[in-house]
Amino acid sequence: MRIAVGSDHRGHQIKAKLKTLLSDDGHEIMDFGTYNDQPVDYPDYAVSVAKHVAEGKAERGILICGTGFGMAIVANKFKGVRAAACADEVMAEMCRRHNDVNVLCLPGDLIGDRPVGDLVRVWLATDFEGGRHSRRLDKISRIETENSN
Repeated sequence: MRIAVGSDHRGHQIKAKLKTLLSDDGHEIMDFGTYNDQPVDYPDYAVSVAKHVAEGKAERGILICGTGFGMAIVANKFKGVRAAACADEVMAEMCRRHNDVNVLCLPGDLIGDRPVGDLVRVWLATDFEGGRHSRRLDKISRIETENSN
């Protein structure tokens, strides 16, 4: 799978670990930065990842900032992107099953030293259930279209 990744300064160390894990699992990684702990503005990195997912250049995206919230807010501005901040495996599984989330936003400050690999692997392996959830996603898509400029 082609996965676009990006982080701000508070997530770059987790991103580096995830890149190794995902590459070892056979995924193609597109890294949009940042690469050190110098303060940066998270929207710049969220835009790059979300744009690649929205345009179909990446099948999924992973963004990491302090809480995951800011990255999710930015990513959700792009048509066709469904981003959610997740801090554990249950959230990661449910956002895929019910919402077909294609951009995972991780809270670098809240994960700490916990292994994040299991959370990401659950998210990548979980399929969208469809059914009644498809109807809801269709409604979200219509809302997105009706409210785009």
